Amino acid sequence: MKYYKIFQYAYLVFAALFIYDGISKWGKDPNKAYLSLGLGALAIFMFFFRAKFRKKYEDKDNNK
Repeated sequence: MKYYKIFQYAYLVFAALFIYDGISKWGKDPNKAYLSLGLGALAIFMFFFRAKFRKKYEDKDNNK
């Protein structure tokens, strides 16, 4: 189960990298910046999505 936690927090790392990339590209090419910022938002969504389901499965295992 610990691997799931590690990969869950990897989404936050990728989100930070994509958001930084989007901000750095903002002045040069806004279209590429939107793509990077969108991927950053998707990574943040995936973090919370994985956290919700990890919690759900932990609660399910504890109830047995």
